[in-house]
Amino acid sequence: MKPAAFAYHRPETRAEALALLAEHGEEAKIIAGGQSLVPAMNFRLARPPILIDINAVPGLDGVREEAGQLVIGARTRHATFEKPVTAGPLGTLLARVAANIAHTPIRSRGSWGGSVSHADPASEWCCVTRGLEAELVAESATGRRSIPAADFFQTIFTTALRPDELLAEIRLPLFGPDWHCGFAEYARRAGDFALAMAVVACRVEGGVIREARVGLGGIASTPVTSPEAVAALLGQAPSPALFAAAGAAGAAATDPDGDIHASGEYRQDLVKAMIRRALVQAFA
Repeated sequence: MKPAAFAYHRPETRAEALALLAEHGEEAKIIAGGQSLVPAMNFRLARPPILIDINAVPGLDGVREEAGQLVIGARTRHATFEKPVTAGPLGTLLARVAANIAHTPIRSRGSWGGSVSHADPASEWCCVTRGLEAELVAESATGRRSIPAADFFQTIFTTALRPDELLAEIRLPLFGPDWHCGFAEYARRAGDFALAMAVVACRVEGGVIREARVGLGGIASTPVTSPEAVAALLGQAPSPALFAAAGAAGAAATDPDGDIHASGEYRQDLVKAMIRRALVQAFA
């Protein structure tokens, strides 16, 4: 199929892009890689009257370190992260995650910002953004604001971005050498959307886990965190038995959605396995 008719704009400055968003509001859609939007348009599941192509706008891609954070331009392609973009456990983690995203052509065009703006709950970057407690920076013609990941994802395919806002940056915490990070997901075929996934980050001091973050994806209308798994980990020495217990605690607190791909009960069992596997990877 072919998309419905639309007007196309290709701004060359950020100010021009923001002015277009301010003018057209809910009628406009941003396009960068188009790996989610274009298929939806081709099936006429999405019919935006106006597309704003931001590929010519400078300053929206690239990765840098700033004030203890890894700052990711929203247009930065998935393929950028196939090799570590920063030293330490975070760079290694992002490379592991990137290897699970779809296939090479999609990773070459799709962007981190596009993924989180689309807000598919089975998206790897959505899970990482929520699980690692990132900050997302949005810009409009009237200013700039920072949105915690906990407030950004509202429901399936819905975020806290206003119609006149452009997602500019994603800011992840940089982890020191005392942090251990891991990621695991289960999909029926390589490149398919995962039925469940988990991302973990643990800081070890004095032989025990002092801080922990656990994020889950593919099991609800948004990516979520698992305070129950975190509680099971804190104050404990890393061990296979602890990882299994954390997985069980995290899974028990979930009530996953079921669909044609997997029942809720099956996804709940996957949560237990994915948390355990991510922890095993983190401490390998």
